[in-house]
Amino acid sequence: MLGEMRRFLLLIVILPIYGQQAQPAPQANTPLTITFQEALERARKYGLEIQTANIAALLAREDRIQAKAAMLPGVQYLNQFIYTQPNGTLSGVFVANDGPHVYNSQGQVHEDLSWTRHSEYRRALAAEVVAKAKADVTARGIVATVVQDYYAVVIAQRRLANAQRSLEDARKFLDITQKQEGGGEAAHADVVKAQVQMQQRERDGSDAQLSIDKARLTLAVIIFPDFRQDFTVADDLDQIGPLASFSEVQDLAMAKSPELRAAQAGLQQGQAEISVARTGYLPTLTLDYFYGIDANQVAIYNREHLKNLGSSAQATLTIPVWSWGATQSKVRQAELKQKQAQLELTFAQRQLMANLNSFYREAQLAQTQLDSLRKSMDLSEESLRLTLLRYGAGEATALEVVDAQTTLAQARNAYDDGLSRYRIALAAVQTLTGTL
Repeated sequence: MLGEMRRFLLLIVILPIYGQQAQPAPQANTPLTITFQEALERARKYGLEIQTANIAALLAREDRIQAKAAMLPGVQYLNQFIYTQPNGTLSGVFVANDGPHVYNSQGQVHEDLSWTRHSEYRRALAAEVVAKAKADVTARGIVATVVQDYYAVVIAQRRLANAQRSLEDARKFLDITQKQEGGGEAAHADVVKAQVQMQQRERDGSDAQLSIDKARLTLAVIIFPDFRQDFTVADDLDQIGPLASFSEVQDLAMAKSPELRAAQAGLQQGQAEISVARTGYLPTLTLDYFYGIDANQVAIYNREHLKNLGSSAQATLTIPVWSWGATQSKVRQAELKQKQAQLELTFAQRQLMANLNSFYREAQLAQTQLDSLRKSMDLSEESLRLTLLRYGAGEATALEVVDAQTTLAQARNAYDDGLSRYRIALAAVQTLTGTL
């Protein structure tokens, strides 16, 4: 009875200890998995080029606000004291002054009625449109960069998976050759050949892992605000949508192309530049209204009890007469800029159509080749299976098995490359049409 009590007490003490040892260790933080859309959003937020273009658009907006404000009346308050050395006269040494002590305290309303201000405002409007369009162009460029870098990681991940499958096939074949050598059914040369094949597949796996790391670093630069590598990307190559008709794609591209908008806005900006330059031929009219004091003492009434506080108004008309050809030169310069903008517009139209045709044909070809690549991969798998059966029956050599394994590995990678090719080409078309 006493022995049973001791065993019971011992179990009470030991069981909690084993229970604590059996508890699983806390899992490490899993790496962040990023989808393609998340990568796009991050690139638009953290990409240097798009941030620079957005800042340029904001600067152009401020220029437009300032140009508009220059057309409106301005109000300011002037406070001034002028001291003139006295010489016994009322004006002092400087005859143009009204006395040794002059006090100015006036409110001023100023309005510039020249055509220059209106032309400069139209130029600022066009410049803002250009900056916004260039920001859109940069955003499209970011999309293209993300597509390339994102699917470079996806393909690298797939190549690693293919390399691991090929390594598993090589290990199985090595096991077969070793067993057949042990049974006297195969030569040692077959084992050596299988070992060489397995070592090559191990090196392929190491190269694939390095490709993943390098591709991940390239992508991380544009989607993270800081340097990090602890993330993976979602593989969506098997979820690619269909390709729209060329006429539909062409209509969308012509309607939503930021390159065309930027070129058209540049042409409008060139026209505004000509208007600004031609205002140099026109007179300018400015209006000013003053209210306050301009007297020898700070007071509403002077010593003679005359009122110091009052108002005045003035209008100034400036007529240009001679500028040694500077105005004509500015007009010619503006006309040359407009001509350059027209050339850029026509080139942008040609370039858009060329890119559209090129990307669409690339996507069409890649799409039609997917079925062929898939069938080639299936046939390569069947070929390897049959070759292994023939080798087991003594009808095939180890070299044939190794060749079938190599063909299957190449077919797997070719199919994945075909998926990536179609996805990148489709994304290029979608980028031109503004649907991505």
